[in-house]
Amino acid sequence: MMITTTEQVIGYRVREVKGQVFGVVVRSRGIGGNIMASLRSIVGGEITEYTAMLEEARRHAIDRMVKNASLMEANGVVMMRFDSSEIGQTMSEIVAYGTAVVLEKES
Repeated sequence: MMITTTEQVIGYRVREVKGQVFGVVVRSRGIGGNIMASLRSIVGGEITEYTAMLEEARRHAIDRMVKNASLMEANGVVMMRFDSSEIGQTMSEIVAYGTAVVLEKES
């Protein structure tokens, strides 16, 4: 599956637009991760527990988006973006979304 943040894919043309596609993941750090993150925030710097959680959540959101695009019989997603928000104080929602398309190689 070709995934791009651009509208065009060099060397391909969009033969068909299948429609909007997305993948959603909601994650929460465990109590241990929250305690470690709180301690790190006191001294400053990167909070690696949250970084790792968000990287994994983005990968899962993309996987779910690709699965949905495949169900629509698309072979590509163009204009892919991420969105995120907080739910309560302990959960993060990550959404990967774009336009599912059928791409064909230009001759």
